Amino acid sequence: KKNMLKKYGLFVATMLSISIASILMFNYVLSPEKKLPIYQPSMVKFQLVDSTVQHVKRFHKIVDFELTNQNNKIITNKIYDGKIYIADFFFTTCPGICPIMTDNMITIQEKFLNDDQVLLLSHTVTPEIDSVSVLKKYSIEKGVDDSKWNMVTGDKKQIYNLARKSYLVAEDIESSNLYDMIHTENFVLVDSRRRIRGFYDGTDSESMNQLIEDVYVLKKECKKKIGHLPYCFLFQCMVYLAFINF
Repeated sequence: KKNMLKKYGLFVATMLSISIASILMFNYVLSPEKKLPIYQPSMVKFQLVDSTVQHVKRFHKIVDFELTNQNNKIITNKIYDGKIYIADFFFTTCPGICPIMTDNMITIQEKFLNDDQVLLLSHTVTPEIDSVSVLKKYSIEKGVDDSKWNMVTGDKKQIYNLARKSYLVAEDIESSNLYDMIHTENFVLVDSRRRIRGFYDGTDSESMNQLIEDVYVLKKECKKKIGHLPYCFLFQCMVYLAFINF
């Protein structure tokens, strides 16, 4: 009789644990939370997208790249793989929107200065002018943190293709110079899987606040995908224990 009570008590405790684990798991996984869109070329203003990718509706990602930063270091996509990052396009001699964009990127830099998961990436659209030494001087003047923010130069065709085919933020122009383009004020939020999750006006403070908020949404999204696994494992263990003690 004592063994039966003990076994029955273990069964009740196990079933109670299953109930608690189930509630926690479903509440964690199914709780309504803000989710950022995954942008495809077909969703973006066509003037900013190269005609070869305008039709793409699924699986768009930032392509592999290899450029050189302000410290003459080779920067590839591998540095950004698994990271959340904000990208933009600029040039150091720009008298209009670029200084405002750079100041706002500095604000983003300070906000996530001690967060290794968040990085910044700025591409010059005039690599023939913005050499490594020019970018270095500019980065020092603006207060760029080299461990957080890469300002890159390199092959103009590659930068053009990145702007028009990957980040979807530059307009083509009629010019005698091949691969000239009009860059926009857009900051691009890219997730840890190289997908575009947002576009933001790099000259607008309210848009910057939204960008900061959305970075936290992405960080939470990454944690959630990992975090719900223990609940699933606990649920499976509890079901197993209930079965062997029934």
